[in-house]
Amino acid sequence: MTTYRLEKLTVRHQAGTRAPALHAIDLVVEQGEQLAVIGPSGAGKTTLLHTLACAHAPADGVFQAFGRHPWALSGKARHRLRANLFLAPQTPPLPPRQRVVSAVLAARLPHWSLLQALSSLFKPLDPDAAYDALARFGLGDKLYARVDRLSGGERQRCGLARLLLSSAKVFLVDEPLSALDPALSQLTLSALQQEAARRNATLICSLHQVEMARANFARIVGLRDGRIVFDCARDDVSDAMIAALYQNESVTPHPHETHATPDRLAIGACF
Repeated sequence: MTTYRLEKLTVRHQAGTRAPALHAIDLVVEQGEQLAVIGPSGAGKTTLLHTLACAHAPADGVFQAFGRHPWALSGKARHRLRANLFLAPQTPPLPPRQRVVSAVLAARLPHWSLLQALSSLFKPLDPDAAYDALARFGLGDKLYARVDRLSGGERQRCGLARLLLSSAKVFLVDEPLSALDPALSQLTLSALQQEAARRNATLICSLHQVEMARANFARIVGLRDGRIVFDCARDDVSDAMIAALYQNESVTPHPHETHATPDRLAIGACF
């Protein structure tokens, strides 16, 4: 089954300008595929993931998800389709004063009644499930910590732990390694890929760490200036192609240190 079909898809910037953020994108992704999207800063990677999450409406072209045209559906039908998608932004929008266990269990909210959701804030309904999800990202000891006590990298992994408790068929993950050291980067990617394989979910992951992408993903899409430069198997991606993709920008093979927690959490969405 085809998860996504994009034909000549154009998406405008969301900041009030009419300039395209994505230009005439052609992309087909089958269910269960795992692919990495790489490219320099400002290439359109985040816009592509938000478009695939049905958060940004295209300006032109064809966009199909699960064989349907999301923006031709009613709002309610589009919301039901989004339940199959999990968008993990680079900086997850976790309430700073909330306990980690509640933040992770929020992935279950679409399946809970209002009473269950409110009750879980005072007494988590399934703390064991939250612990298991956190443990797969090396965060089991943070179960009852407050979110604002976490480092930037811990917040990233806490947001990804939510993904494991979702029922999504598509994982859209934006720069999950930006605040992680090499060992945690590999642990994080392995957890995501294993879960995607276990449930035959589609995994699309944007990465700035080129060598991590080439080492872990069978298919790599190179994006620059809102256009797909290449889309091929990793064995066909040459050093010359990478150099051309990142021309005038240094390539980051992996992060060398964990960055400080940002003062403000970026706005994002987890579907």
